Amino acid sequence: MNFEHLYTPNPDFPNRYISPEKLFTYLQTNLSDYIQEIGRSYLDKPIYKLSIGSGATNVLAWSQMHGNESNATHAMLDLLITLDQHQELKEDLFSTITLDFIFMLNPDGSERWTRLTAAEIDLNRDFHNESSTEIKFLKNLVSSKKYDYALNLHEQRTIFTTDGVHPATLSFLAPSENEERTVTENRKKCMAVIAKVYEALKESIPYQIGRYTDEFYPTSTGDNFIKAGMPTILFEGGHFIDDYTRKGTRKYYTVALYYALKAISELKSDTKGWEKYLEIPENQETHYDIIYRNVKLNTDHECILDIAVQYREIFEEGKDEISFVPFVIEAGEVKRKKGWLEIDCTGKRFVSDTKYPKLDAEVSFKIEE
Repeated sequence: MNFEHLYTPNPDFPNRYISPEKLFTYLQTNLSDYIQEIGRSYLDKPIYKLSIGSGATNVLAWSQMHGNESNATHAMLDLLITLDQHQELKEDLFSTITLDFIFMLNPDGSERWTRLTAAEIDLNRDFHNESSTEIKFLKNLVSSKKYDYALNLHEQRTIFTTDGVHPATLSFLAPSENEERTVTENRKKCMAVIAKVYEALKESIPYQIGRYTDEFYPTSTGDNFIKAGMPTILFEGGHFIDDYTRKGTRKYYTVALYYALKAISELKSDTKGWEKYLEIPENQETHYDIIYRNVKLNTDHECILDIAVQYREIFEEGKDEISFVPFVIEAGEVKRKKGWLEIDCTGKRFVSDTKYPKLDAEVSFKIEE
């Protein structure tokens, strides 16, 4: 059965932005039998773990370690709604695995839509220092029982493609355990799961599934968990054409989460088929959001250049959704990169209070006929 055709988004969370308070209320109202508070954030917000299943294979997953990466929280909410409508699939899956899912590990950052915690700490670089309260709760949970797999759930920027043309809507990684990037048995376990997800989805989103860099990061969570013996799979949700609110990404992230859990339930730590992981193309950094081509500036001498623009995602209190604010990232001969939107400004006027576009500043110019 194709899970993509069964997919149902959770109607209570239509926006990319998820209010922590709204999430907490939803969990307490709808999933109170499955949730447990495992700690409180720097600003004293609850951090919930949902436990579901009775199977012998133990899986740990966590969402919004970075507060501005909500797709994994959506994916779990959508997965539960979809499985509730298909009880046979739900029973089949959760009779073979037991899943512990931490919703919103960084609720303070999630509320402000920032990568860092309220204490300005990147949880994904705090493994050894343990400067944050939140990373300690994750590590305590890992040490509380033997997990056969972990899913480290993230999102990536719009700059990545699989081939210089197609966006890396989903990317996966079996993290390295050392700087040599040795392909260990635990990495093979992760690769085998990712290979099954790739096989299940490559026809639905062709050329949109990538492989994240396996450079070893000594302070990162996933690299250290797998180094310590727990197979850990990285998910990265990325760009979907003309879809900055990532509804398409959200859908396929959910479908990928299902197929990953299904693969885990079937493989039971086997490494069969791991080699297919190596067929997945590596991410390439090739794109900006917008490139204005052939812009003629209002200078005394003729000056024609390209202007590259990237959106910054900003949450304003009182709004239900994030805003996308364009910032100038590069100006000059931008030939190495492409734009998801390319605007040819030949014969058009550059209208601005300044002669030159200011780098790292919000777009203040207009292009007129």
